Amino acid sequence: MKINQTPYRTIWIKSGNPRIIQIIDQRFLPHEFVIEEIHSLDEMIVAIRDMHLRGAPLIGVAAAYGMYLAALEASKENNFEASFQEAARKLKAARPTAVNLEWAIHQQQEAALKGKSAEEKIRLTFETAGRLADADVENCRRMGEFALPLFEEIAKRKPGKAVNVLTHCNAGWLACVDWGTATSAIYQAHDRGIPVHVWVDETRPRNQGSQLTAWELGQHGVPHTIIVDNAGGHLMQHAKVDLVIVGTDRTTRSGDVANKIGTYLKALAAFDNRIPFYAAVPSSSIDWNLKDGIREIPIEERSPDEVRFIEGFADGKRLRVLSAPEKSPASNYGFDVTPARLITGLITERGICFPNEQSLSCLFPEKS
Repeated sequence: MKINQTPYRTIWIKSGNPRIIQIIDQRFLPHEFVIEEIHSLDEMIVAIRDMHLRGAPLIGVAAAYGMYLAALEASKENNFEASFQEAARKLKAARPTAVNLEWAIHQQQEAALKGKSAEEKIRLTFETAGRLADADVENCRRMGEFALPLFEEIAKRKPGKAVNVLTHCNAGWLACVDWGTATSAIYQAHDRGIPVHVWVDETRPRNQGSQLTAWELGQHGVPHTIIVDNAGGHLMQHAKVDLVIVGTDRTTRSGDVANKIGTYLKALAAFDNRIPFYAAVPSSSIDWNLKDGIREIPIEERSPDEVRFIEGFADGKRLRVLSAPEKSPASNYGFDVTPARLITGLITERGICFPNEQSLSCLFPEKS
């Protein structure tokens, strides 16, 4: 995608220095565009844990680059394997809900096993991280292609009027390497001249919608409106939403979808108003070992200060302001699970399927 007409990915190798990984530091958006340089495994862990970068697909690719940095560091130790496996353990603990992280680490562990020397293991992990990054871009593009007919069909039913899409959190290109999962079809529809308007949930408490999704839609010229998280049901009741598309951090083989807290409530509202509700699910986000999402998916609990404090910009400065009573406790669940019965379909890089094990297995027979 482009920022001020310049193409960017969200993560890349620094030109001229393959030992440095560069990322867009999302903490400063939408007011500042900051590129952060990551030199070590520990710095990558901090970036993932403290949400310098976020979004399940991007977390997976970042973890892959983290394991490459770990290989560089392990080559300086007496026991490469012990150091490398300890790095994997530390990375897995950074964000427990997004299955892409564990999946990418496993890919790097498998790659390193093929190397006979430390130099070979470094080369293989470097190549694997790049391959996973490129694959994420292609998978997101393909998901958009498969979802594009949904927009075309709605546009035919209401000629001359915008297709109104509601999103939750950020499942855009900032959450991936490029294109995004939920936004890929939005961008492709917009580029083909289909009138699109996006209702952007603010997504408290981290405000990924108002700060990230709105910013990237604006950079691409897509019409959008930021709404408070609880406005979605009202808009659906008044026929102002044609389609809901969200992302996922982990999806079970039975089609249950874990996504940013509040997604379940949007699905309930969509179901009650007979509005199609889709989840964009790259295969790297499918956990084939889990069936019951509500009982089996680990739900991350983050710092209560994310709820108690609000961050923003004023007079050119980044400010953090206490908005709650000083002594009031707060709870901060990062995700919820939307059961498959509320979901119209799952958008994958191999096509759109029903949210159930049989339908998913038809697209991914090697996993069944």
